[in-house]
Amino acid sequence: MNSQDLKTITYTVAFYNLENLFDIYNDATKHDNDFLPGTDKRWTKKRYDRKLYKLGQVISKIGFEDAQKPPAIVGLAEVENKNVLQDLIQSKDLEAYDYGIVHYNSQDERGIDVGLIYDKTVFSVDNSKTYSIYIEDDIGEQDYTRDILLVSGVLHSEKIHCIVNHWPSRREGEIESMPKRLKAAEKVIEIINSIKVKDTNAKIIVMGDFNDNPSNESIKFLSSNGHLFNPMETMLSYTRGSLNHNFKWNLFDQILISTNFFETNKERLKFDEADIFDEKFLTQYKGKFKGQPFRTYVGKKYKGGYSDHFPVYIQLNAAKN
Repeated sequence: MNSQDLKTITYTVAFYNLENLFDIYNDATKHDNDFLPGTDKRWTKKRYDRKLYKLGQVISKIGFEDAQKPPAIVGLAEVENKNVLQDLIQSKDLEAYDYGIVHYNSQDERGIDVGLIYDKTVFSVDNSKTYSIYIEDDIGEQDYTRDILLVSGVLHSEKIHCIVNHWPSRREGEIESMPKRLKAAEKVIEIINSIKVKDTNAKIIVMGDFNDNPSNESIKFLSSNGHLFNPMETMLSYTRGSLNHNFKWNLFDQILISTNFFETNKERLKFDEADIFDEKFLTQYKGKFKGQPFRTYVGKKYKGGYSDHFPVYIQLNAAKN
């Protein structure tokens, strides 16, 4: 480590789709029937605990090499409720760190939400709120999807705003469902504009599982109209992505930033790098799916892995105070 490294501090900001982090209790208000002990998936306490342990292990390692500690902020998708996040931050590899939680229940039909955990020793939350996206199904009825979460707070004595997303899926087809994701992009731009009304030079991080790749219309629309830089634009390739569908890589998980993260003032948070956290231990190690994310389930078949998505992350540097 050279003297220059000692003068800067690195913070990791990550996003991770946890692949159905449900507890084992029946919630009459949620579609959680798949994830109960007596169902086809046989979702038991032992399996739940194992998943928590594995996810905690992953989160603790993201960006560790450069930052020398787990992420300052982690946006999360596919969490059932606040309790599962409480269990997650108390898992073996995270309990030593002082993580806080931001979570709101949404009206999503699958009963899954986005959330955020943060290291309370480096990030303090000023306020948070959720925004719902109004979309309609084929017969003109409201189609409930995940809310968008905005968390504003102070990292390294600088105010930042994190917008966490899990946009509508491609279940009914990529083209057919595209208008829903464009609606979500419009809502994020609306949120960005409302932040900028109060602070024209606001530092904004937009992260999520967008169910679209960097080259898709919704993401292009978001980055150009939201005046954001997408450091993940060049990462998707035939051999790399954050999830794999039918042997084709996608990069639905992305983190975009406002361009003022490139300002050269040493005292301020500055973008350093972005990456997919696709370490070997997170992958299937043999068979035809070798190299793909090691999942918890494939259909109803329990595999005991981590998630069907890899986490993604960015690192921010600043001069030590």
